[in-house]
Amino acid sequence: MISVGVVGGAGYIGGELLRILSGHPEVDITAVTSARLAGRRVDGSHPNLRGRVDLTYVAPERLPECDVLFLTGSMGTDADQRHAMVARAKHVYDLSPDLRLTDPDRYREFYGGHPAPELLGTATRGLPEADRAALRTADSVSVPGCMATAAILALRPLAVAGLLAPRVTVDGRVGSSGSGASAGEMNLHAERSGVLRVFAPLNHRHQAEIAQATGLDVRMTATGVDAVRGVQVLCRATASRDLTEADIRAAYRAAYAAEPFVRVVTYKRGNYRLPEPKILIGSNYCDVGFALDPDDGQLLLVGALDNLVKGGAGNAVQCLNIRMGWDESLGLDFPGLHPA
Repeated sequence: MISVGVVGGAGYIGGELLRILSGHPEVDITAVTSARLAGRRVDGSHPNLRGRVDLTYVAPERLPECDVLFLTGSMGTDADQRHAMVARAKHVYDLSPDLRLTDPDRYREFYGGHPAPELLGTATRGLPEADRAALRTADSVSVPGCMATAAILALRPLAVAGLLAPRVTVDGRVGSSGSGASAGEMNLHAERSGVLRVFAPLNHRHQAEIAQATGLDVRMTATGVDAVRGVQVLCRATASRDLTEADIRAAYRAAYAAEPFVRVVTYKRGNYRLPEPKILIGSNYCDVGFALDPDDGQLLLVGALDNLVKGGAGNAVQCLNIRMGWDESLGLDFPGLHPA
C-alpha cells in the first residue's frame, strides 16, 4: 500500500482523483490540500464521496511526506512553492499546464512567462498510449490537457505513419467542468445554459501540445457546449497520399489494438456511429473515429472522452499504475453510463 497526497483537492479534477483513488486497492489517501477550505471536510465539497473519503483538507504548507503526489493546479509564479511541494514525494503527477511544453518560447507564447523555465522538458509526458515505456521508470510526469489528449490520440497514429499533410485544424468542444470549480461569471448557469460559446476562436493553448506530440502544423479553436462533462474534438486534415478507409483502420488498429482504454468507433449505422462523449462520462476511455472523402482525401478524425477522467484524473492514475507495475485498469474499470 502506498501513500498518496492530492494538492488542490477541492476542484473538479481533485474530486475525480479522490473518487478513483478511494476505490483503488493499492493506495491510501493520506492528505488532501486546500488553502481555502483547510480544516473542513473533504466530502463537504465532494458530496459523492460521503462514506468513502473520511478526511479534512489541510493547508498546503502542512502537507506531509507521501509516496505519490498529484498536483491538480498550476503553481503560477511561485517556483519556491512548487519545489517545496514536489520535495515531499518521490513520484509526482502534475495535472497542471506547468510542464506540458518543452520549449520555453512556446510556453511563453501560449501561457506567458514560466517561474522556473529550467523545469520545462524535465517531466515525462503522461500519455500511456505513446509513452508507456518511459512511464515505467518516470518519477516526474506531466499529464496532457483534456482536449489535447483527445486530439493527440485521434491524430497521432496517422501522423506517425506519414498519412497526413502537415496542416491540421482542430475544433474542440468541452463541457463547463473544463473551466474548473472556481470559474467566474461566464459559467453561471444563466450564462452557460443553452450556449455554444466560441471562447477560443484561434490558437487555443492545447494547440501547442498537439503540435508538439504529433509534429503537425496545428490550428485550434475551442467551444464551450451545454454539457457539464465531456470533450469532443473534430480534427480536419488532408491525406498525404491516396487512402482508403481500410488504410486508416489499419493505422488505428496497429496503434491501439492492445490499448485498454482506446477504442476505434466508426460505424455505418446506429445512434453512436462516431465518438460521443455522453456515453463516456465517468470512464477512462477515449474513443477515436474517422470519416474520409476518397475523392479529395479530406479526413475528419474524431476523439471523445470525459475531460475529468481520461482527460485528467483517470489518465494520471493510469500512469501511476504503469509506474508501479500494477494492472493499468486498477481503479479505472467503470464503463460509463447509458442512457445518461
